[in-house]
Amino acid sequence: MDDAEYALRKDLIATCIMMEQKGINQGTSGNASARWKNGLLITASGLAYDTMAPEDITYLEMDGTPHGPHRPSSEWRFHRDILRERKDINAVVHAHPTYCTAQAITGKDIPAVHYMIAAAGGSTIRCAPYATFGTDELSLAALKALEGRLACLLANHGLIACGPNLRKALWLANEVETLAKQYAVSRQLGDVVVLSDEEMERVIEKFKTSYGPKGNV
Repeated sequence: MDDAEYALRKDLIATCIMMEQKGINQGTSGNASARWKNGLLITASGLAYDTMAPEDITYLEMDGTPHGPHRPSSEWRFHRDILRERKDINAVVHAHPTYCTAQAITGKDIPAVHYMIAAAGGSTIRCAPYATFGTDELSLAALKALEGRLACLLANHGLIACGPNLRKALWLANEVETLAKQYAVSRQLGDVVVLSDEEMERVIEKFKTSYGPKGNV
């Protein structure tokens, strides 16, 4: 294992620990992956992140063959498929944050109630239809919900956030959870105002040269 791989394995563990510290993950339910050579590095199944060592991370070939002392995360299929199909993405985080998951339980998208929705790449944050965890059906549903997007909800399940690196994928996961919370609170106060498609198009263009997943996070 060279220094670059060892550092990336450490970053994966640090990302999962940070998800828990930020309150967007609980216990061992979340997972993270990053592109590495011709495959990906992914957190192992069922291990506590605060006791995980870099050697515990699994290397997964794109055909699904694992290498390491532990089984890869049960959600390895959508991690693998996202990284295989989306060359613009190098890192994927998945968690069950409270407000994103509550929204996902409704099976509905988060509409453009705040301009920061555009941080995920579009005018909505889509909710993929329900499929059993760890299945090809869930992976296909996630890929469709992520078309033109960097984040999506999974019905009755949780959140996926992606990025060019782990830092930006984690930033986006936290941002989407904040947006879900704001949306939930605003609905308690009354009718929500949804921004127009035209305004969201302007915001998306501005994000390309300012901040967000492709700017300075």
